[in-house]
Amino acid sequence: MQNIDRHVDLWELFPFTPEVGYLGLTIVSFFGSLIPFVPIPSFVLVATMAVGEQFDIHVLVLIAAITSTAAKQIIFYVSYGGRKIISEKTKKRMMPFQKLVKRYGGSAAFVAAATPIPDDLVYIPLGLAKYNPKRFFVATLLGKFVLYYVIVLISHYMGLSLLEPVLQGIDDPLPVYIGIIALGAAMTIVVILLLRLNWERILGRIAPWTLEDDDNNNQN
Repeated sequence: MQNIDRHVDLWELFPFTPEVGYLGLTIVSFFGSLIPFVPIPSFVLVATMAVGEQFDIHVLVLIAAITSTAAKQIIFYVSYGGRKIISEKTKKRMMPFQKLVKRYGGSAAFVAAATPIPDDLVYIPLGLAKYNPKRFFVATLLGKFVLYYVIVLISHYMGLSLLEPVLQGIDDPLPVYIGIIALGAAMTIVVILLLRLNWERILGRIAPWTLEDDDNNNQN
């Protein structure tokens, strides 16, 4: 029998195609970004829709940036409100981290949004530290515009050739799904560990100013 080398097609990994149009992109981008740590499906869809001339690349960026930012704002607010259920001991332990976030939170939110990293790893601590919601929204939106313009422009002018080397090494989509779930679980554990760290000891060495008393940071 002839041995046939079969590779997984892109749409076997993610069950949607560019034919879903702008409305489909809106739905996929919003709900894909609402799932913590795994925004991969929305990245793939917007990159695919940017190939060719069927869709306006600027509209694609606008939709993806706004919907993903809206989803991240929800995650931020859930984290913001989640501080109420944190023990006083944990709040005290996080106070130096909260001061650090207030100084550099905008830059951190922008970098997290503008790069394809698991950005919720930054957004959830920002919410827990009660970073300014308006500044978070602006920084995240600007970062998302940068990220999606990079994705769309590369896809529009280079096609999906960048994904082909990755797909050639895959013959079964199941490990991909398991990997995505494992990534989400690992990032969740990391966030939990962040809450349990002794920030006074850590930041006392590299940023001693975070240990100084500041009445403006004593938020419940």
